Amino acid sequence: MTTPASPRVLTVVLNYRTPDLALRAVEGALREMEGMAGAITVVDNASGDGSMEKISEAVAARGWERVRVVQASHNGGYGAGNNFGVKLGLPDGSDPDYVYILNPDAVPEPGAIRALADFMGRHPKAGFAGSRVHGEDGSYHRTAFRFPTILSELESGAATGPISRLLRRHILSMPEPAGDTEVDWVAGASLMIRHQVFVQTGGFDEHFFLYFEETDLSRRALALGWTSHYVPASRVMHIGSVSTGMKTWRRTPEYWFDSRMRYFVKNHGLVYAAAATLGYTVGALIFKLRLVTGKQRGGPAHYLSDMWRHALRSAWHRQLGTGPASQRL
Repeated sequence: MTTPASPRVLTVVLNYRTPDLALRAVEGALREMEGMAGAITVVDNASGDGSMEKISEAVAARGWERVRVVQASHNGGYGAGNNFGVKLGLPDGSDPDYVYILNPDAVPEPGAIRALADFMGRHPKAGFAGSRVHGEDGSYHRTAFRFPTILSELESGAATGPISRLLRRHILSMPEPAGDTEVDWVAGASLMIRHQVFVQTGGFDEHFFLYFEETDLSRRALALGWTSHYVPASRVMHIGSVSTGMKTWRRTPEYWFDSRMRYFVKNHGLVYAAAATLGYTVGALIFKLRLVTGKQRGGPAHYLSDMWRHALRSAWHRQLGTGPASQRL
């Protein structure tokens, strides 16, 4: 495939009840797309709180002619909302060369979007290019990842120095790469995707409501020969988890476990999914043996029991052929 000298970029910002943040993200994207061909589509994911109207009025008042605001018919989650925006294409009805997914709580820094587009132009087999994402204080947010495996689940459950060192090449989150690096997948907060990847894969699997959808898409694309890359020259500030509330979860929501189960069953089979759950359990039991050291696990409470409750319920639904599709794979 020959990439045009001036590629067309479609930026998609998916909003769910964060209109002020979405407008800030759009303003940043507009600034960084100056001189680049393309447009910006804001998809309101059926917020139902006046977000659509607020964003539309602000776009019109500010004269942002390159910005289109549309509303999804229902909140189908991250994958469904972004698919909706991508399928609309550019305002003239043509397809873009690249799709740039930008979270509403993220703001691209100078040169961020162009750096990703330039990287894609230099690497014709790159299907994905992700930014260095950092917090408001400049601290690195985990961006570059390996695919989840039984061993990554074991390490995550154990969170124990000797095991983490032994399994360092299997830890889900990679250490921050110093330069351009091929990875298994990159976080979707600031992610450029070759449009041809969407065409060949059909886009995000909409059975994932939130989480694991970009992981799944990257795996399917890799099977077709498309690689994923971390590009630190592209820097993006990210508040993080504003729409989902992940930072304040007291318990892990059902949809997270649905997505986790779907990813493992879909890509590896039911036996592997069960082994991954067992792997995390073994690791968690190892961690509990170390509680005498005073080390406490962060994150939502009762994760292990909630995970097993979900796994058993999923097995029951699968046996009966009922429940969410992620439980019936």
